[in-house]
Amino acid sequence: MSAVSSIVPARFLTIIAHLVIVITIFWSRDNNVKACLPLDFTQEQYDTEDRKLVVALGVTLGLFAIELAGFFSGVSMFNCSQSLLSIGVHASASVALIFFLFEQWECDIYWWILAICRLVYIQYTL
Repeated sequence: MSAVSSIVPARFLTIIAHLVIVITIFWSRDNNVKACLPLDFTQEQYDTEDRKLVVALGVTLGLFAIELAGFFSGVSMFNCSQSLLSIGVHASASVALIFFLFEQWECDIYWWILAICRLVYIQYTL
């Protein structure tokens, strides 16, 4: 089995795992939004933090659409160095987002995870 034929499924699985975690956060964002707020919060504060998290998740889903379009079109599918980098970035983002989901971290940390993982990926693919 060649390296390319084993890297492509691994890359696909890490991208899909990351996507599933983001969708899970989107569906169950109530606890994460409450973790961003003080104990006595108003509905307006809740709505503001919820909107911020929805925007962050929307940006992430938009970037997933772009990456999956490039992957499925074959443009980046067989580039080994890009595939290895993608596997590493998506796996580390998946682990960080699992902690974000279960430990109910502050909502601003989501932006840090997105920025760090995306900047590492963009820096080495250009």
